[in-house]
Amino acid sequence: MSDSPVIKTMRVVPVAGYDSMLLNIGGAHNCYFTRILVILTDSAGRTGVGESPCHASTLALLARFRPQIEGSELLRQNATIATLFASDARHQQTAHTDNIHIPQMNPEKFYNAAAAIEAALLDLLGQHLNLPVAELLASGKQRDRVPVLGYLFYIADRNLTSMNYQAGHAGGDAWLQLRHEKAMDADGVVRLAEAAADRYGFRDFKLKGGVHHADVEVETVNALLTRFPQARVTVDPNASWSLDEAIYYGKQLAGRIPYLEDPCGAEQGYSGRETLAEFKRATGIPVATNMIANDWRQLQHALQLNAIDIPLADPHFWTMRNAHTVAQLCHEWGLTTGCHSNNHFDVSLAMVAHLGAAAPGDRLTAFDTHWIWQDGQQLTLHAPQIRDGYLELPEGPGLGITLNMARVEAAHELYNSLPDKNRNDALGMQFLIDNWSFDAKRPALLR
Repeated sequence: MSDSPVIKTMRVVPVAGYDSMLLNIGGAHNCYFTRILVILTDSAGRTGVGESPCHASTLALLARFRPQIEGSELLRQNATIATLFASDARHQQTAHTDNIHIPQMNPEKFYNAAAAIEAALLDLLGQHLNLPVAELLASGKQRDRVPVLGYLFYIADRNLTSMNYQAGHAGGDAWLQLRHEKAMDADGVVRLAEAAADRYGFRDFKLKGGVHHADVEVETVNALLTRFPQARVTVDPNASWSLDEAIYYGKQLAGRIPYLEDPCGAEQGYSGRETLAEFKRATGIPVATNMIANDWRQLQHALQLNAIDIPLADPHFWTMRNAHTVAQLCHEWGLTTGCHSNNHFDVSLAMVAHLGAAAPGDRLTAFDTHWIWQDGQQLTLHAPQIRDGYLELPEGPGLGITLNMARVEAAHELYNSLPDKNRNDALGMQFLIDNWSFDAKRPALLR
């Protein structure tokens, strides 16, 4: 197309930020988290950006894709993305396995790379057409704000480590202080929820489980429900409960929670899709997942078994267009749209805002976001805002954000200073438990 802008440059910028000692089945979050920015410039002088999880494999893929992106026509971006998929047959394998937080082979990383490129291309296209990205996804913009939940974690005592975890801001906003402090029981998590609700107005909360014995985690959920009787509260054990445990504790929570996320997984020769189907039949509790329906083949089998109700289609693992297609299927087939999250910067926050704004229908559960743990580390001039429990769609065309290049370069320098750049949640955990190692079927503190 002679009138199409052409992609002139593609810059891949790995960046790092600070995190709290958040516990999960994979261990303890490192004091640093890493991401990748893909920054595209076109012949019209515009800049587009996308964000993805960071791994050496993803960086290698992006370097390999650069010659296919530079020189491509912006208005032919669908063909460009299709060329990336056609160039690497490995994307057809399973994209996301049950062994979370353990580095996988390139299929998952392929989607991470493709998602960041696609988001940057959509950002440029929206600017070219003077439309928000939400209008470019098939359903078009449906809403101006997206419900998001308060994502709560047990937090270990950073003072037991020699790692560079940050301290809170005493005397200021309670959330900005408490998110760095020890919170290992129900009372501590409730204090976190109170501070997060005060700052962000959350009406929904999710507790990251897979840390304590299920008794403790159910007690924490009950404490949250007592403190916030009108709130929607759930827990994500990351499939660390057995099917029998999931049914037992699910029956205790039935009627009080809106859904459970991945309460159980593969065991005794049965897949996670089969055990979740049995869990649903035994308890009647809707199931959300980011573990057993993360590509089209997995989703097909999960739906055939009636194993899930809420596919958490993360645009970083599906791409924005594919995640939106999942949202369309949810709307047409009576399922509920949701979105998974990892630690992220505000470029990803904008990507999620546009995905949610374009999701059709009114069957949306509050989207996951880790942003509250990184709030204050913005890489854009004006980060999307969370108010009254909703993530507001940025104003302006494209993703509606502009990079703060001074902050981007500082985050890049921090990344370059790290001795280990890939995620390793076992490192911090080994300060708490000698020789700790990951076990997908055992909560992190049960060793």
